Amino acid sequence: MACTTILVGKNASYDGSTMIARNDDSGAGKFTAKKWVVMEPSQQPRVYRSVLSHVEIPLPENPLRYTAMPNAVKGEGIWAAAGVNSENVAMTATETITSNARVLGADPLVTFEPGDEHTPEKAGGIGEEDIVLLVLPYIHSAREGVERLGSLLAQYGTYEMNGIGFQDVNEIWWLETIGGHHWMARRVPDDQYVIMPNQLGIDHFDFEDALGAQKEFMCSADLRAFVEKNHLNLNQGDAFNPRLAFGSHDDSDHTYNTPRAWALFRYFNPRTYRWDGPDADFTPVSDDLPWSLVPEHKITVEEVKWALSNHYQGTPYDPYRKHGDKSLCGTYRTIGINRTSFMACLQLRPYVPAELQAIEWICYGSNAFNAFVPFYANVDGTPAYMNSTTAQVSTDSFYWASRMIAALSDAAYSYTSSHIERYQNKVAIAGHRLIREYDQRFMDTKDTTLEEANEAIAEMLRRETDDVLDKVLYEASMHMKNAFARSDA
Repeated sequence: MACTTILVGKNASYDGSTMIARNDDSGAGKFTAKKWVVMEPSQQPRVYRSVLSHVEIPLPENPLRYTAMPNAVKGEGIWAAAGVNSENVAMTATETITSNARVLGADPLVTFEPGDEHTPEKAGGIGEEDIVLLVLPYIHSAREGVERLGSLLAQYGTYEMNGIGFQDVNEIWWLETIGGHHWMARRVPDDQYVIMPNQLGIDHFDFEDALGAQKEFMCSADLRAFVEKNHLNLNQGDAFNPRLAFGSHDDSDHTYNTPRAWALFRYFNPRTYRWDGPDADFTPVSDDLPWSLVPEHKITVEEVKWALSNHYQGTPYDPYRKHGDKSLCGTYRTIGINRTSFMACLQLRPYVPAELQAIEWICYGSNAFNAFVPFYANVDGTPAYMNSTTAQVSTDSFYWASRMIAALSDAAYSYTSSHIERYQNKVAIAGHRLIREYDQRFMDTKDTTLEEANEAIAEMLRRETDDVLDKVLYEASMHMKNAFARSDA
């Protein structure tokens, strides 16, 4: 999947929360309907069989309850994507990343091979379809998430290159797969943020720590020997840059991947480096963009949403630009695109009781046009407006309502953008107000459940979404009417 991920350490966020967020983008030419659900321990299988790779994996007893964002239409498996478990541990899986021929030649991906009347089928490894279900119900910290997924990769392998984020209230870890069975992980510094745009990103790795104390780094037990045996270290001298060793160096990275990281570093660190002009330290095609930076100001939830909606506003590359030289409009792949399935920002707040710590900020469809709304994650069920998605288009589903708003607004951007901005702000304001209200009610009197709080948030969201849908439908129809009148003239 063509996604973008942001990881925000607790000392880089506005309120001391850890935050991990990801756009889950469908492949080119299609949409993937999503829903938000709770998976109870009784629903978790004891033996898992992948739809795509046919790998069968026995699972531990006593799984935890967890939330998930699975595919709403059956056919390609669960694809649970992102969630939080009842121990307030979160993960997002996965960010599709890149590699190179030397790595994949030395440790090939474990792909499914169908059988025939003469040859039995050969199961593949695990992938994005499987990872959340296989890991999230069984971990009690972000570090445990790295350890469990690492053991699964070593045993079963993977058929694709992926990056996976793990989070608890204190730490964030980022794991990247390397070939079919190898992996490495790095702890996100508490005062920094990370931007991941569909390519292998870690640019520094300490083998001594990873194979010793494991304070900031972890990896496959034989990763250093694998690097040496296959001549993968491309650094001059003693340093080791895993991006050089394991990553891609393709021309397509310069149009599809690196510009996205450049755009967000440019926003969060506008004065740290020069980002524009002939004397720029970094440009949209720089292969040496940092993996993480200390932001120039604390990062808010709203900024995470804006960042994952970004379409190069304020640069010559904005495809919606209407004035000046438009020759560069659309040069680079935007972060906010029409085939985003959902975006979730998983926020773990250290200043409230454990029951209230986990908030999932969720939106469906194209982020340039949708609204971002918070829900409590420590619940036994989710509102129908969020979990009722089917293949049938209906305004009773927040997913399909968001898709309709985007379809109408994209073609009439200049006519509808003001309505969209007001809608996004109203939902964000109401979301913050309702979370504050129910936090206080829960702590003061315990006279409400978090399920009731989520229902109140969903009802607010439905009202505001129906209202803006009416507005953009009117504006889009008037735009089309005027366009037809001009063509007839």
